[in-house]
Amino acid sequence: MDELRSLLRRYLLGAWRKRWFAIAVCWMICVAGWVFVSTIPNQYEASARLYVDSDSVLTPLLNGLALDDTPTNQLDILQRTLLSRPNLEKLISKTDLELSIAGPADLEKLVANLSTGIRISPQTRNLFTISYRNATPKLAYDVVQSILSIFVESKVGANRADMENARVFLQQQISQYERQLREAEARRAEFRTKYIDLLPSDAGVSRLDGARAEVRALEGQLKDVLTKRDMMRREMSTMPAELTMDSDTRPVILPGSFGAAAAENTQLIQAEAQLAMLRLRYTEQHPDVVSARNQVAALKAAAAAAPAQQSPAAMAAQQLAALPKPPARTMPNPVYEQMRMQLFEQETVIASLQRQIADGTQERDRLEEIAHNVPGLQAEYANLNRDYDVLHQNYTELLSRRESMRISAAADSDAEKIKMQIVDPPQVPQIPVAPKRAVLLSAVLMAGIGGGLGLAILMLQFDRSFHSIEDLRDIGLPVVGGISMLGITVPMRRRVFSAASFAMAVLLLWAVYGGLIYRLLQTPGAA
Repeated sequence: MDELRSLLRRYLLGAWRKRWFAIAVCWMICVAGWVFVSTIPNQYEASARLYVDSDSVLTPLLNGLALDDTPTNQLDILQRTLLSRPNLEKLISKTDLELSIAGPADLEKLVANLSTGIRISPQTRNLFTISYRNATPKLAYDVVQSILSIFVESKVGANRADMENARVFLQQQISQYERQLREAEARRAEFRTKYIDLLPSDAGVSRLDGARAEVRALEGQLKDVLTKRDMMRREMSTMPAELTMDSDTRPVILPGSFGAAAAENTQLIQAEAQLAMLRLRYTEQHPDVVSARNQVAALKAAAAAAPAQQSPAAMAAQQLAALPKPPARTMPNPVYEQMRMQLFEQETVIASLQRQIADGTQERDRLEEIAHNVPGLQAEYANLNRDYDVLHQNYTELLSRRESMRISAAADSDAEKIKMQIVDPPQVPQIPVAPKRAVLLSAVLMAGIGGGLGLAILMLQFDRSFHSIEDLRDIGLPVVGGISMLGITVPMRRRVFSAASFAMAVLLLWAVYGGLIYRLLQTPGAA
């Protein structure tokens, strides 16, 4: 702490000794700075506020139908393109800025200054401000007014120009895709006509696949018919072709039991014939076959369970059997004849199926030979279809875009989608907004004070004299003590006059600063 106090005391004493150099430098800096600040020209700012909003009914109505030209997108595009070089050159030609151009270098410099000087700052989503500063109030107003005019023209003209360029481009692309689509359709049709037998149809099945499937189906039908024919042959081999009947025409009245047995025998024969016919048509598990089979079994069981005792009817039957039998007569078995007709029909069906299988096999072999000679047929056809699908999809998309553009153009020309309103029109500024002279004057004063103190401290660094006993002791020499300067060496009047002169110089500097600030406050807009 003592070292810091000693160091501070040393710097203060050294600055006091160099006070006249410090105050001189401070005065020079302040005078030069204040003169420079007074020569800075005033800057006047003209500004305008613009409100842009969309149609709350038309914009949602066209959502998804027209092109995406929402107000946010349009404002973003306008803000980015408004300060383009063509617009700035148009701005220069509409204002008096053109008078300051003496050559291409001046034009480039002016365009660069305008691009940085004109500010477009959004305040809300729909409200933003356009401002520009210039030393001439009328010129600042003209620049802002011209920017507004260019903004409105850009909104209408740019949209129409973009729409026209887009329409021409889309029409060119649609025509090109139409030509490519026709060529792809012609190649596809020619390829399909050449290999119609091997290419799949609209259902996804080719004639070769159809021929293979047809041959397999016919072979399966043939197997079924052959199986049915063999079953019929086996049934016919166990069935008599003719039935033998008694030729005696005399009426024979038999007792009830003998007539019943004959009736049961006849029913058994008819049931077996019916079972054989049903087996030709159905499987063993069919309900009709099962029922007929159960009926035959029941009749056979009833015949086997007949009583064995000799009844009067049985004795009469034995006596009748002992008599000489008349010659028997035969007649065709109707069941056998019916099965033979069905067997003939099956043979006809077999012959027809064999012929169809032979024709189908020949056609299948022909198509397989063609397919074997063209191994990459399916891949080539898939490539043709893929190219055609891509072209067709792009063509459809372009047509949709063209319709969207047409609706957007109609909305821009026939309806006002964007509402634009100038909230605050530009005015000729009367009060300058720059420079902030009070701030600049205060900064110059602080710079002068800092410069004076800095000079004093810098001179102290080059001063090799000793200012205190501690300075002597720092060099390693033994110091017994110190003698202060006697007051009689410098007269009191001289010391007072020196201090008063320095104080007057400082007060005069502050007085000049205060006068300048007061003068600025009396001038509207100068501060």
